Amino acid sequence: MLNVGIDIGGTKIAGGVVDPDGNILERRRVATPTDPSALAKAVAVMVADLTTTHDVHAVGVAAAGFIDATRSVILHAPNIDWVEEPLRSELEGRIGRPVTLENDANAAGWGEFRFGAGRDVDDMVMLTLGTGVGGAVIIGGRLLLGGNGTAAELGHIRFERGGRPCGCGQRGCLEQYASGRALQREAAEIADAGGIGAGLSAARDAEGIVPAATMAALIEAGDAGALEAVSRVATALGEACGGIQSVLDPELFVIGGGVADLGERLLGPARTAFAAALPGYGQHPVASFAIATLGNDAGLIGVADLAGGRV
Repeated sequence: MLNVGIDIGGTKIAGGVVDPDGNILERRRVATPTDPSALAKAVAVMVADLTTTHDVHAVGVAAAGFIDATRSVILHAPNIDWVEEPLRSELEGRIGRPVTLENDANAAGWGEFRFGAGRDVDDMVMLTLGTGVGGAVIIGGRLLLGGNGTAAELGHIRFERGGRPCGCGQRGCLEQYASGRALQREAAEIADAGGIGAGLSAARDAEGIVPAATMAALIEAGDAGALEAVSRVATALGEACGGIQSVLDPELFVIGGGVADLGERLLGPARTAFAAALPGYGQHPVASFAIATLGNDAGLIGVADLAGGRV
């Protein structure tokens, strides 16, 4: 039985036909329209195109934002002008097949749980470290949605009281300390301080910022300033995971997103901070850490697997 997965991003819509083993058989990609009605039409056109040569049962759609408990209405989206948008019914009317609607971070976490780094566990937490921090929680093999459908906004855990302002309107959220943007901020502060920041400062003077590729090269070369920036982000990540462990007791933390490309450079200090932050460490089993394996396909695969109540 085949399903279509659609991952709606701020700049692109990615779609694909996915088999029950999580393999993408055919892909499509288009720019994301700014008008909500045009966006729904673009999704319907993409699905129609993908189903001309495949017998598809249902369609899963992943999008950033708060989705209601019935998984029918997008209450708010950060990148698209959706407010109380009944997207599922609109898409079902256009597509003529069952549509499953899910938050993009939840969809990515489900993809990793079913077919990626978390496929051998029942209880898993995923944190996606990109521009911000996305989260997904799987408990007993089921997505944690919460009473209102908006659970697992892990990037907006209050990490530091009265801390850095966040785009959500609060201060001190985790994503201000453990994201790609946070890594850039730490690098800039280290560059400004001189000393070990000389390499970062030189890169910034040459390019205006410290691009991700340059940062990666400095880290690979063992630049002390770049490694310190990573250590600060990894420490924030590990400390936050210590608190999450105390509440949810997952078997595994899966770390995805662009920052996760640092691999053990990130996970090593994160594990150290995790050990220091966890109450009673050493007295009971704790979670392990792994890098996500599905990359940018995780949301597409995950939401296709959720589509039509297949799992």
